[in-house]
Amino acid sequence: MRLIQEKNKLIIANGPAQVWIEPWGRNSLRVRMTKEAKMDANDWALSEVPQACDAKIELHEVDLTMPWWKGEEHDKHLETGIAGSITNGKITAKVNTEGWISFYNQKGELLLSEYWRTRDRIDRFCAPLRIEAREFKAIQGTTDFSITARFEAVDGEKIFGMGQYQEANLDKKGATLELAHRNSQASVPFYISNLGYGFLWNNPAIGTATFGTNKTEWYAKSTKKLDYFVTAGDTPAEIEEQYTAVTGRTPMMPEYGIGFWQCKLRYRTQDELLAVAREHKKRGLPMDVIVVDFFHWTRQGDFRFEPRDWPDPAAMVKELKELGIETCVSVWPTIDERSINYGEMADKGYLVNADRGSSFHMNWMGDTVFYDATHPGAQEFVWNKCKENYYSLGIKTFWLDEAEPEYGPYDFDNYRYYAGPALQCTNIYPVMYAKGFYDGLKAAGEKDVMSLVRCAWAGSQKYGVLTWSGDIHSSFRAFREQLQAGLNMSVAGIPWWTTDIGGFLGGNIDDPSFRELLVRWFAWGVFCPVFRLHGERSPWYEREQEFINGVRQLTSGQDNEVWSFGEDNYEILKEFLFMRERLRPYIRECMRRVSETGDLIMRPMFYDFQNDSVCWELKDQYMFGPDLLVAPVMEEGMTERSVYLPKGATWKNAKTGETYEGGQYITVPTPMDVIPVFIKDCKDIPVY
Repeated sequence: MRLIQEKNKLIIANGPAQVWIEPWGRNSLRVRMTKEAKMDANDWALSEVPQACDAKIELHEVDLTMPWWKGEEHDKHLETGIAGSITNGKITAKVNTEGWISFYNQKGELLLSEYWRTRDRIDRFCAPLRIEAREFKAIQGTTDFSITARFEAVDGEKIFGMGQYQEANLDKKGATLELAHRNSQASVPFYISNLGYGFLWNNPAIGTATFGTNKTEWYAKSTKKLDYFVTAGDTPAEIEEQYTAVTGRTPMMPEYGIGFWQCKLRYRTQDELLAVAREHKKRGLPMDVIVVDFFHWTRQGDFRFEPRDWPDPAAMVKELKELGIETCVSVWPTIDERSINYGEMADKGYLVNADRGSSFHMNWMGDTVFYDATHPGAQEFVWNKCKENYYSLGIKTFWLDEAEPEYGPYDFDNYRYYAGPALQCTNIYPVMYAKGFYDGLKAAGEKDVMSLVRCAWAGSQKYGVLTWSGDIHSSFRAFREQLQAGLNMSVAGIPWWTTDIGGFLGGNIDDPSFRELLVRWFAWGVFCPVFRLHGERSPWYEREQEFINGVRQLTSGQDNEVWSFGEDNYEILKEFLFMRERLRPYIRECMRRVSETGDLIMRPMFYDFQNDSVCWELKDQYMFGPDLLVAPVMEEGMTERSVYLPKGATWKNAKTGETYEGGQYITVPTPMDVIPVFIKDCKDIPVY
């Protein structure tokens, strides 16, 4: 093993293997390893040019080629075991005489260290297991490897981030997470540790991450290189700022994004949608966006309105704009074999290929293939069709559904993209899907770009992505799971996030239990980055199966407007609509900081109160921006709930005006028209 300094880079060379450690933005290091002659050039999520930083590199005069049994105990560096180090601001990577890497902060505190269970040169740690921290296993007959990266576990460490998983735990310590996208699952492999560092697994390959009590283990099933990024900071906010500086920051949220979004599965006709918008405005209710959901099109992949039910979409969009409402239209990446665009896209290589079996990926409402969003030509082709058929009508907001993509089944080893085998890169699909529309809208002259996308990966945020949590169930259990999902997406760098208020699957609008769920969820929606009502709302309307020009038409669920859930509930929901309006100036300022610094709007309690140990344990309350503590009511039949008020601040109950000193739990009543909100240091923020 040799240590080499190459300009600003520290290289560990061992036979054909090389490990590069180099500064990558402020207080941060990037580590890459290959066993090939050349390092794979993909930067993946690290897409922004990093701030130039001069690293301090130290190499000690140690004969690292000396056999371990010679000892060399007389050499002072062998006695300490450190052969070299690289420092960039607040982070230092130390490399020992075996090439093992450990990371420290500016105080000399250990942040992260590799997990080796082999014999070392001077027998400080001797284990016969032959388990390496950087394990490459060649996939025979290819230039590819399966790789495993292992790190030591630390008792008491807490892990937050990693994207959106449908389970109950905010702290991911002890979890095994699939590094793959599915409907309602978004793998965004960045986390913050309570030890004071952030870690990005910069690899879009299919794999797993395990945060065990005995070790942390990252696995990629097929890839070219090992690639990760570590950043150190004194606060979670500093870590987020440094991470988003190298992966990209979200743009400033458009003004319409701050208001209320109306949606249902589905408005079947132009007249039906306009009737809802008109009624909303007639009642004096605020609405900023209304959504034209899926299957408004002639065929999947045509990217245009079906003319019988949507006879004059230009007039519809014009009327909506006059009402102060933006139109958002659903786009799917599925191309029906009967689509007018299928032949051209297939000929030009714009469709995802299957290595074996049928070339069709989904057969719901037609035999379809996903277009290859990693192909620049395919991105441009799809955008140009949407520009011609939607943007030309005045529509500038797109709902990019099926963005995982939702293969049926998820046989990742069977698909191949322009960017490579799906096993190696499929997790970038939602990033590239959004990028095509972002680039197109920017080229068309749009300043504010926002796309509703059903998935995200690291870096998605820079393309104006608003992620929602997918087709979740209408239940209190699913409701509770969404809070941790949203907080962890935010920590992972995806600040624009929302849910289908009330859940997507199974909500019967006449069921009192569902009505209670809907009201509680709606109240929480006020304090989500985007406030959007959606759902299929069972039972579906029973209509005879209908065809237009041989294309089967989809029916729709029950009503899903604020007046659809009973008159008493309507009065409550109406008040929450106006609560969101009162909060617009506050939310706008929060969004400005998100765009400029990588700050979070939806943030776990520890983000603002890292010195209060209780705040690292809380998972049923959070901060909405720096000044509003929100404690959603997420249990059926709940009439009161406990709220923890952190130390170091005075807290005002936004409903009653009562004030409390921090550092205590209090119990507050939770009638149906109340969501507990507390204002930090009694600031003048209008809520109720």
